[in-house]
Amino acid sequence: MLEPVAANSTENVKSLDTRTLKDQVVRLIRGSILSGKISPGVRLNESQLARELGVSRVPIREALQQLELQGLVVNVPRRGKFVISLSEEEIQQINSLRLILEAEALRLCRAKITPELIATLNELAGKMHDAIGLPEMEAAALDLEFHRTIWQHCGNELLVKTLEGITVPVFAHRVLWRAKRGMLDWASPAHHELMIDFIQSRTQESAEKVMLTHLSPHFSRLGRFSSLALSLLDSAGSVERASNKQ
Repeated sequence: MLEPVAANSTENVKSLDTRTLKDQVVRLIRGSILSGKISPGVRLNESQLARELGVSRVPIREALQQLELQGLVVNVPRRGKFVISLSEEEIQQINSLRLILEAEALRLCRAKITPELIATLNELAGKMHDAIGLPEMEAAALDLEFHRTIWQHCGNELLVKTLEGITVPVFAHRVLWRAKRGMLDWASPAHHELMIDFIQSRTQESAEKVMLTHLSPHFSRLGRFSSLALSLLDSAGSVERASNKQ
């Protein structure tokens, strides 16, 4: 049974201006998800949410669509909308694909480099330096915007659509995981700066190695579903062993 979205916290949404109603409903439902009042994997019933918040189903439907775009809600055909819930295995599988697809996006982006692109990426990386203490959704939004800026500059719309579909749920899952544990140090700006270095041809590392460096701190078993990750890790280990012998 779904816990009351507005429990212990809310203003009367009936009195809100219709132009802001959807945004307020989004905030209330998102707050209940992030606080754990609505658990991962729970089905979100439009009628029940409408009754609990005292509004019609229209702003509820619009709010759930917005939360779906943010990755906190997933639509399961013929079953309805659910709070995002990913297993560790699903995360590893998704990131094995990110390793390949985002590496391609980096290469395409480097081929289409512009001063405006680098300025935007540097600005976002700078903001991530100051992201400690930001609410999880804001920190995640900065991180995701950085990645989206690269994807959208690559010139391959299908690649962008694919990355949106597989990556946004991982970001949302990570928001929930970290919020539950009170963790605030979201951003890893050094890894993002390495991606900027690659686009500017300032590193000899391959695009795949750059992405593996970016992904591996949080997904240490990435190689379980990625032969590419395993080969890169084996290669790095061989180089390290050879260096230690000298």
